Amino acid sequence: MISPSYCTTMARYNAWQNGQLRAAFAVLSAADWAQERGAFFGSIRATASHLLWGDTIWMSRFDGGDAPAGGIADSGALVSTVSEWSLARGLLDARIARWAEGLRPEDLDGPLTWYSGAVRAQVTQPLALCVAHMFNHQTHHRGQIHAMLTAAGSTAPVSDLAFMPAAPG
Repeated sequence: MISPSYCTTMARYNAWQNGQLRAAFAVLSAADWAQERGAFFGSIRATASHLLWGDTIWMSRFDGGDAPAGGIADSGALVSTVSEWSLARGLLDARIARWAEGLRPEDLDGPLTWYSGAVRAQVTQPLALCVAHMFNHQTHHRGQIHAMLTAAGSTAPVSDLAFMPAAPG
């Protein structure tokens, strides 16, 4: 279904996109960052916070590292400020990249079992499907943030995978 190469490409894409969001968020006022905009999680802040939470919970399942506190209902309040988000996001993007760079094809085989608070049950799915889901979830919520940035009068970042800068080195 997916390969280690797919994972490293998507980890790089994720970091590139979040770097662009970091720049876009840096020029927002605190009011624009937190303003209710009618999106699923409401504001740019809450959506970015939820995405940070979601990536952290998935990575805890993939690499055995720390999981975020709370559940989905609390995820929009994981961070309060742009600087708090920026620091946490940079650390998490590095964690995702390290994990992806260490993958071998066989590491993506087999099932993943976890307790899902969303459905309140133990769930087992193919690991590769869960990894693809994490990267898809990132794109989904960054698309919402893109729309909210545009609505706020900001210039939204370039999000086309085909235009991602070449890897250094």
